[in-house]
Amino acid sequence: MIEQIIGLYQAKGGRAYEGEGVTQLEHALQSAQLAERAGAPPELVCAALLHDIGHLLNDRGETPTLRGVDDLHQYAALPFLRPFFPETVLGPIRLHVDAKRYLCSTRPGYREALSEDSKRSLELQGGVFSPADAERFICQPHAAEAVSVRLWDDAAKVPGAGTPGLAHFEAALRTVALRA
Repeated sequence: MIEQIIGLYQAKGGRAYEGEGVTQLEHALQSAQLAERAGAPPELVCAALLHDIGHLLNDRGETPTLRGVDDLHQYAALPFLRPFFPETVLGPIRLHVDAKRYLCSTRPGYREALSEDSKRSLELQGGVFSPADAERFICQPHAAEAVSVRLWDDAAKVPGAGTPGLAHFEAALRTVALRA
């Protein structure tokens, strides 16, 4: 399984990440590095690394939001990852899109700070949560972790940022996968 993940990033990770100035692989590595620097447990580092792998699995090309398409990447990843990773990895991946909707509802200025593509995808993904929906969201298991993944996701769009390579995160992937 880990070989499949690495192979997928090697084969498709060089694709542009939704007009953000980084590739899919750069975004994944930056997200995981931010999680690691924050002292996140290995499961959350893995979730940060893998949160957008559904874009590579559910191949809708670059920047599907420009065509009015929500590729549902948060769900496309789950069947691929479920046999090998615990819910502590899968839950934050599944919920990271709704975490954006939550943050737009609860954090002043968050929506305005989103990239243009994130603003487009927000509308395709259902828009900003109502206060009641936001409350329901954050009460779910893994929602707080999904918010962390979302914040790392937002910050992981820095062209040319230095990060460790995939090999650095392979040990965490293997360790967490063995526990599943």
